[in-house]
Amino acid sequence: MLTKRIIPCLDVKNGRVVKGIHFQNLRDAGDPVETAKQYSKNGADELVFLDITATIEERKTTFEVVRKTAENVFIPLTVGGGIKILSDISNLLNAGADKISINTSAVKTPNLIKESSDKFGSQCIVVAIDAKKVANKKWEVFINAGSTPTGIDAVSWARKVQKLGAGEILLTSIDADGTKNGYDIELTKTISESINIPVIASGGAGEPKHLYDVLTKGKADAALAASIFHYDEYPIYKVKAYLKSKKLPIRV
Repeated sequence: MLTKRIIPCLDVKNGRVVKGIHFQNLRDAGDPVETAKQYSKNGADELVFLDITATIEERKTTFEVVRKTAENVFIPLTVGGGIKILSDISNLLNAGADKISINTSAVKTPNLIKESSDKFGSQCIVVAIDAKKVANKKWEVFINAGSTPTGIDAVSWARKVQKLGAGEILLTSIDADGTKNGYDIELTKTISESINIPVIASGGAGEPKHLYDVLTKGKADAALAASIFHYDEYPIYKVKAYLKSKKLPIRV
């Protein structure tokens, strides 16, 4: 079994880390650069930085914050938000990002996935999928920070983005987001079993057991979390120690 990864997420708005529930009711969680440095020290395997209002506000991701973050952490950094064209990806990679996450633009312009993976390599391209349950074993893709339904089936979309060249999927359950009640295991398992590229599970982490469940029952390759790390409920090294005690392959 490949080593499982633990990835803190920095949702950034107006230069500050924020956290909400179901993508709503955002509250401040600190300075992104300082938060990223702390996570790196505490044993994070990677970091995800999402400028969550860039797409809605029709602007580019905040390059300066990305640059400062990249200068201060020495683990892989994935950046997303407001990315529409190849030059956006190039600029972010030049600013220090290791991977680029595309969501709304991937749905609106699927060829961007192919063009970017051809140009920069599939290992650089992460497609984020925000999904909401609409029927039994059926989830719909939402865009624009989870505010706009697309009518697209999440499982079919995951298969399509793999064919187009995505190297990884960042899968967020809108239903579970921020609830701390656990990840959507059914959604994660269904997507993970439908494709052959890594799946990062996101949305719902409230305690270490939730990460264990999504990495085992949900068959995710990595677990992303925000709230439990931001407010120091469970430092990353403690979560990793728990997972290690459960015999999961974890880098400690």
